[in-house]
Parts: sequence; C-alpha cells; structure tokens
Amino acid sequence: MRTNELISALVQDQAMRRWRLEGVLLCGLAIGGGMTALGFLAGLGLRPDLESAVMTLRVLLKLVVSLGLLVVCAGLTLRLARPGVPVGGWRWGAPALALLLAGAVAAELLATPPASWSARMMGQNALFCLALIPALAAGPLACLLLALRQGAPIRPGLSGALAGLAAGGMGAAFYALHCIDDSPLFLVVWYGLGIGFVALLGAVLGRYWLRW
Repeated sequence: MRTNELISALVQDQAMRRWRLEGVLLCGLAIGGGMTALGFLAGLGLRPDLESAVMTLRVLLKLVVSLGLLVVCAGLTLRLARPGVPVGGWRWGAPALALLLAGAVAAELLATPPASWSARMMGQNALFCLALIPALAAGPLACLLLALRQGAPIRPGLSGALAGLAAGGMGAAFYALHCIDDSPLFLVVWYGLGIGFVALLGAVLGRYWLRW
C-alpha cells in the first residue's frame, strides 16, 4: 500500500470512529432521557401551573441553565473521548452559564428584601430536590458512561465528571418541570448540590470504568 493510500485509509477510519462515537453518545442520551422521562411521569408529574409558570423568567432560567449544562457538558465529553480533538468553543459554555446564573442571583438579591433571602434559598422542597435530581440523573449517567467506553477518554475522571454534569443537567431539567421553588437562590444551592453529587459520582466511576 502506498503512503497516500495509507493516509487516506487512516483518515476514513478516524471519520468512521468519530461518527460511531457520536452516534453511541446520542443513543446513550436518548435512552437515558427515555428512562428519566418514564420515571418522572410515573413518580412525579408536571407542576399544576406549568402552562403559566413556564412563561416566567425564573422557570425559564431553570430550564435554560439545566439544558445548557446538558448540551455543553455532552459536547465536552465527546471531545475528551477522542484523543487529539480540540475542545474548541465548547470551553466557553460553562463560563457563560455561570455568568447567566450569577446575574440572575444578583437581580434576585437586588429585587427582594434581605429578610426574605433565607426563605427563598430554602424553598419548600429542598431535600426532595437534593434527592430527586440524582435519582432522575442515574439512568442518563449510566448510559453515558457505557457509551464513553466506546471511545478513548484521555482523562477518565474528568470525562466521568462531565458525563455526570450532563446527566445532572438532564435530571434537573425534568425536575424543574415539577418543582415549584423558582428562586435563583434555590437553583444555585439545591440544584447545584444535586448536580454536583452526580458529577462527583461520575468522576469516581469514570476513573475505573473509562480507563484504557
């Protein structure tokens, strides 16, 4: 085989592997999302006032941050699963979400009296939030980790953590459709803790399952 033919074959092989890994990850997200949707509808259900609530900025913020985290971390996970592939513009996704959330928190603090901050932060269902987001994210996390085994993550722990953040974002997005605590303060603390737990679990599992 000539050198040019060998290079062409290697390029085609890499392209096939890229599309295969992307397809596997998308399937993992789809299957995990289906599992979460079934569990959500069977055990929780939509909040009664969702039709009107979803038009408010606070509820939209919960959905934008949760789904944004899912998309950004899934994109980063895919790139880390392919050695030599640059992260590119995906690296700016997390800082952008953090700035959006920080701005929402600042607006909340400016618009409400300090005496109400503690109550807004605690909400009515803090412990349920802390438990249900990881529960809803369990299926997507397992599916993403299994899908990542088809790649070659250069940093298994970080890849697992990003998979956990993506799964946590999916779980949080579903939970946001049920949750009646809409304050950005509640979002930062309790959604953040729930998603953070899933990310930590993903990092621990990734260090063992994703090694190659």
